[in-house]
Amino acid sequence: MRKVRIITVIAALLILIAACAENKQAFQPLPRDLEIQLALSALPPHLRDNATVYVLNPGKGFEVARKGTNGFHAFVARTGDDTFRGSWPLTKYRDDILYPVSFDAAGADAQMRVFFDAAEMQAKGTPPEELKQTMQERLKSGYYKAPARAGVSYMLSPILRTYYNPEESGDNVPTMNYPHVMYYAPDVTNQDIGGGPLGGAYSFVIMPGPLGYIIQPLGVTERAAVNEEYEEMLGRLCKIKDAWCLPK
Repeated sequence: MRKVRIITVIAALLILIAACAENKQAFQPLPRDLEIQLALSALPPHLRDNATVYVLNPGKGFEVARKGTNGFHAFVARTGDDTFRGSWPLTKYRDDILYPVSFDAAGADAQMRVFFDAAEMQAKGTPPEELKQTMQERLKSGYYKAPARAGVSYMLSPILRTYYNPEESGDNVPTMNYPHVMYYAPDVTNQDIGGGPLGGAYSFVIMPGPLGYIIQPLGVTERAAVNEEYEEMLGRLCKIKDAWCLPK
């Protein structure tokens, strides 16, 4: 009987370990130099050299790869804040999300915390359903405060793969070539600014509420320049995973 109990306990531990591993999951790591380059591609050239850059440690969450001095922070999220929008169930962590984003000092004290807390909880093995519920409750309760001042989040990278309009389309995840700038706009609606449609050529609001943004997309000429600058980086990403190839 004792042997049976020991075997039962060992089997239960193995199941628990496997469940934790599945919850942390399987985002595909990037070569460190590529992850840093992709993170910095979110920023305009004049801010890259002195920005703080983070890499994602699957066992801990984000950690500093290079300490900066200009107050800007850049990283590549693998579970973005848009994951927590909408009522659709988050049943698994995806291995194909690429979310290069940067924040100024005000955003680092506000919006960036959402990304970092989510990455830390995921690294600890929090189940996807629980993570989404926790983050939605925090966002609703005011746990995350609006930025202390006006500011900017740059997302100028030539590639973005994440959830698209998840309130309406659920877990639809396209790969986009959509470099843009985000301005903090607490409690501003799209109607307030006469915004255009989501993902269009004109400014619009996303995530209305304390952590909302006004999105300003780059123009066609500017976007082409970004694509040309990062042609080699895009090629490396495409070789790693088909989902990271930009649409033709």
